[in-house]
Amino acid sequence: MRCAVAAAALCLTLTLAWATAAAPVPSFEAVRAAHRPSDVPVLARDGSVLQTVRTQMHVRQGPWLALEDISPALHHAIVLGEDRRFWQHGGVDWAALAGAAWANAWNTRTRGASTLTMQLAALSDAELLRPAGGRSVGQKLTQLRRAQQFEAQWSKAQILEAYLNRVPLRGELVGVAAASLQLFRKHASGLDAVEAALLAALVRAPNASAAVVERRACEVLKLQQRGCEAVAFTWAQALARRPTALLGAAGSAQDTALAPHLSERLASRLGTRAMAARAPGQAATGPGPGEPIPTTLDAGLQRAAIAALRRQLQELRGRNVEDGAVLVLDNASGEVRAWVGSSGTGLSAAAEVDAVLARRQPGSTLKPFVYAAALQRGLITPASRLDDAPLQLAGLDAGGAVYQPQNYDRSFQGPVGVRTALASSLNVPAVRLGAMLGPEQVFGTLQRAGLRPSESAGYHGHALVLGSADATLLDLANAYRMLANGGLLTAPRWQPDAARTAARGSAAEHAAGTRVFSPAVSFIVADMLADPAARAITFGLDSPLVTRGWAAVKTGTSKDLRDNWCIGFTRRYTVAVWVGNASGAPMHGVSGVSGAAPVWRELVAFLHAHSPSTPPAPPPGLVAQGGEWFVAGTQPAAVQGLQAAQALHAVPAGVQPFGIQVPREGSVYVLDPDIPPAAQRLVFEGAPGRWLLNGRELGRGAQLRWLPRPGRHVLELQGAGAGALHRIRFEVRAAPPPAAARSSRQSG
Repeated sequence: MRCAVAAAALCLTLTLAWATAAAPVPSFEAVRAAHRPSDVPVLARDGSVLQTVRTQMHVRQGPWLALEDISPALHHAIVLGEDRRFWQHGGVDWAALAGAAWANAWNTRTRGASTLTMQLAALSDAELLRPAGGRSVGQKLTQLRRAQQFEAQWSKAQILEAYLNRVPLRGELVGVAAASLQLFRKHASGLDAVEAALLAALVRAPNASAAVVERRACEVLKLQQRGCEAVAFTWAQALARRPTALLGAAGSAQDTALAPHLSERLASRLGTRAMAARAPGQAATGPGPGEPIPTTLDAGLQRAAIAALRRQLQELRGRNVEDGAVLVLDNASGEVRAWVGSSGTGLSAAAEVDAVLARRQPGSTLKPFVYAAALQRGLITPASRLDDAPLQLAGLDAGGAVYQPQNYDRSFQGPVGVRTALASSLNVPAVRLGAMLGPEQVFGTLQRAGLRPSESAGYHGHALVLGSADATLLDLANAYRMLANGGLLTAPRWQPDAARTAARGSAAEHAAGTRVFSPAVSFIVADMLADPAARAITFGLDSPLVTRGWAAVKTGTSKDLRDNWCIGFTRRYTVAVWVGNASGAPMHGVSGVSGAAPVWRELVAFLHAHSPSTPPAPPPGLVAQGGEWFVAGTQPAAVQGLQAAQALHAVPAGVQPFGIQVPREGSVYVLDPDIPPAAQRLVFEGAPGRWLLNGRELGRGAQLRWLPRPGRHVLELQGAGAGALHRIRFEVRAAPPPAAARSSRQSG
């Protein structure tokens, strides 16, 4: 009675299992299409491979290989080792299954009865793939039924091909493409009999000891009537090899590592996470999971940038410099042509840090945007004179600390033109200009230029002009590219339009851009930055900033020599270089011109080796006068003689003057004894503000009249809450006594 009940229960289980397994199996084409290699190639703009990146962390698997691309030796070894009657059975080897059941009943060790088709069925169903505690009777019956379904719908060749691409072989290695590359450094088509036997031996126990793997491989070779003398040596070599990258469609091993930082960035954005979020049926706008990732990088330029940076850092050895970064942008399209995030292993202790995206203090590289803002608002013109003299500004904090900017060489030039002040990177005139604009205006200008300055205007105060707010090399380069493009800011891009649309918005949105400065103001600033004579005070006439063709360039050095920069543009490209230490440690005697500039000049020469950069054409609305460009209506009036020289320093009609215009620094006034003292008043003229003479307030406004008193005087002009905008010294000399005056007239 009990036997009958048990038999009925077994029949019921078989029936239910068979019915459950009747669901259709996926097509061969669907399985092949769903295959995703773990390592995908990142491509340069010409389709060449920059390097490979890993997009799946739990497995390593190569591209899907067709059966004809896999060594016949491996076909043979797998069938001999796992399923000798593979080509004859219909998915289940009933004879082997019966033998295994009989052996298990008598507790006898024997080879398993699972066929290749049954193993493929398990690999295709998560519930059947090595379940904890082993498969239940129902799961085993489901596996048998699924195997028969595969055999009914797939060809034998398709079953073997899918199996070889999906079988786990060693550790995280899945499929023969990955295992061949990692263990034997060759494509699966080139496996010999010994290597094929070793892979076949791994199927049953992927992580078995070396002795077990070698013994099983020898068994496979003996079935082929081959010797196994080379097995131990070949396996020992395979185990000694370090992991390498897996290349995409070609399936060959290569680890070029030309753009590791950008590649990792793209892999994280465009890899499996981004593709998994794609809605069903949505049209593809970029590379899918496992597909090659296209970029806009130029492989040749990328190599040149890496080489130039590493050479320069080798030159700076001994000055505590180990890190650097390079970025090259195409001005017209915004495409990234080179992205070097680090000096690389061997030079840097932080090679994994992407310095293109690291936020650092940009130093004087912010000055062009301050000058552009002042030109845009009409506070200055190219004919204006800025005072490079000792300056004290009241701090913006509650403590009222005094801010005293210094030039790089601790010297002062006196009154200088705007062109010289900017091109020679004089700090004090720039701070005076920033104080007139006010920190809030400076901060807002930097934000509009896409620099995303850290903290707030009040936090940085007047030091913001000299680069106290952090910025990235990418943002700085793109802001300079904005100047090259006539003041129009658009986003940079490192992928072709089709690949980046989902992440960056439409091409139309990219092209629209944001107007930051007028084309005229942008041209004037660029023209000043491209003037070798104007920068001679600080850099000399023969420096790394001098190029064969036209180029506008600016350097920057942060506090304590922790960072130095060189950023500039030609007609076609913007090149940005940073040199420093990822740790923030200061360098020893390295400035922008000695650290980053040599790399900048080498890359500009590389980019324009066959076509030197030519000066840009001036945009409409500019007037040339006296060697300067002016926005129409702001040029000095055309007058003759002595008045012409004075007009060069005059403030054009409708333009607000900067600082103290009258008197000038060092002026000496002598009272006339023949004119009543009350009629000899001095007129102080300049920007509207609060006027102080020798520390005492005289009044407010843009013009004051003062009854002169003999002596040396200090005249100071202060803005609203901005401290001293301008301070000059002048002298008033008393009228000579009448006798002395008569004697003087007689001797004349």
